[in-house]
Amino acid sequence: MDNYEIADQFSLLSKLMDIHGENTFKAKSYAVAAFNIEKLPAALSSMAPGDIFSIRGIGDAIGKKILQILETGRLNLLHEYLQKTPPGVLEMLQIKGLGPKKIATIWKEMGIESVGELLYACSENRLSLFKGFGQKTQQNIKETIEFYLRNQGSYLFAEIGDYAEKTEKSLKNRFPENLFSITGSYRRHLETIDELEWVTTAPQDALVEFLSSDNFALTENSGPVITFRSPGNPKLKFHLSSPEEFGTVLFRSSASGEFLQAWERDLSKIPVRPSEENIFESAGIPNIIPPLREKAYILDLARQNKIPELIKAEDIRAIIHSHSNWSDGSQTIEQMAEAARSKGLEYLVISDHSKSAFYANGLTEERLREQHAYIDQLNSKFHPFKIFKSIESDILNDGNLDYSNAVLGTFDLVIASIHSNLKMSEEKAMYRLMKAIENPYTTILGHMTGRLLLSRNGYPVDHKKIIEACLQNRVVIELNAHPRRLDMDWRWIDYAIEKGVLISIDPDAHSIEGYEDTKFGVLAAQKGGLTKAGNLSSFSLTQFEEFLSQTKKLKGT
Repeated sequence: MDNYEIADQFSLLSKLMDIHGENTFKAKSYAVAAFNIEKLPAALSSMAPGDIFSIRGIGDAIGKKILQILETGRLNLLHEYLQKTPPGVLEMLQIKGLGPKKIATIWKEMGIESVGELLYACSENRLSLFKGFGQKTQQNIKETIEFYLRNQGSYLFAEIGDYAEKTEKSLKNRFPENLFSITGSYRRHLETIDELEWVTTAPQDALVEFLSSDNFALTENSGPVITFRSPGNPKLKFHLSSPEEFGTVLFRSSASGEFLQAWERDLSKIPVRPSEENIFESAGIPNIIPPLREKAYILDLARQNKIPELIKAEDIRAIIHSHSNWSDGSQTIEQMAEAARSKGLEYLVISDHSKSAFYANGLTEERLREQHAYIDQLNSKFHPFKIFKSIESDILNDGNLDYSNAVLGTFDLVIASIHSNLKMSEEKAMYRLMKAIENPYTTILGHMTGRLLLSRNGYPVDHKKIIEACLQNRVVIELNAHPRRLDMDWRWIDYAIEKGVLISIDPDAHSIEGYEDTKFGVLAAQKGGLTKAGNLSSFSLTQFEEFLSQTKKLKGT
């Protein structure tokens, strides 16, 4: 073990002690030790123990720890701190501009335990609410994290689209005589993408030459499939095909295993065809778009010609679930309303955070009264456009909502969400969720599992029981359209449709720009087979008001 490796252990120990709020003098002494060890002209591993203790700046305590590292390969005290530090907090040390003190605030005060959660908090404008984190610092952290994550190999669907289009355009310009069609998980609109795939008739040697000139290296060559990697870019995979089998390769590479198995079991062997249309024609069923080529049941619908008309982005008539600068949003309610009106939308639901969300400047009862009076003024100004009074009420640890019934009764609707104590067993998560669903003031269940894609797994839940409870209690289930959430999972939308539970595609917008996330919610909803009629945010203003009135009447609120 060389001096640099030994110094690294002391340096990391110093940073972790600062993060944990330990004695500053002790933490600094380990940082100084790391500095001194790096500057030594001779390797510590070649020195006698007595010589190590005689080095200037190396005292008895540090000397013993150096010997421990040389004998065992590790520093026990460092190991203790590593054991009690969440891996995501440790990973934050890789983010330029985040020192131990800031990380301590992020972890201990904001309750954030991963780089992905931190990025999400930046997008919600949450860091700027804390001392030492201004808007400029927040933006710098956001950009640094985005750069860091781009080098990890997995991407959100929403963040890879521009790159995919640019790459395809470049390929088609270089190979105008050949066919290219994007395929794989991106064509199926999956939430996260590990690689971009194309089916192509371009010759292999020419592809390798072209991509090598753009700093891509060939990493896999397995017959008809070749793969390339480049630092900071997604993996690129190419399925090589002849024109005659192009449709077959495209079809096979843009469907799930379950879908393909059901096709060959219930229909026929997939034929060799130049286009996908030929394949569907030979099977005698209508075309099934790639995002729907997931579950076997879709083939039954296709055979009966009963594939529904899926929801489209233009079917969205409102923004439900949005935040203003009354809590952790970036803009005023008036600005949010003006932006919604300019998009031709009919109404806006303002649902700032409730009082327990202190980290998000949650609203006290007094501030709620002020906000409601302000919304009344704006509604007089903006008529017939309407702003609805809502709240994203925290589901507390005991399953109760964040205000008394008297306060909850002042809202037009309530979105109930879990934001705290996310490390739960399924039993605990279900207890909290079920109690919140049964609360007569709950209108919408927000982001059901609390997941953050590529960052945090959601707490475990029994989706069927939640869907059935929402049916019994007339609660709508949110499909949170933020690209890092997309929660509820589209894989359970078909069950909600079967049971007759309404879904609400909501952007959870913390800024006007956040309205654009609705389109990603629509794409996820399409995968689940959702129609316009099954989506609450597709209701007209009149329909929405009637829905709220009927819901309150039936619930006795």
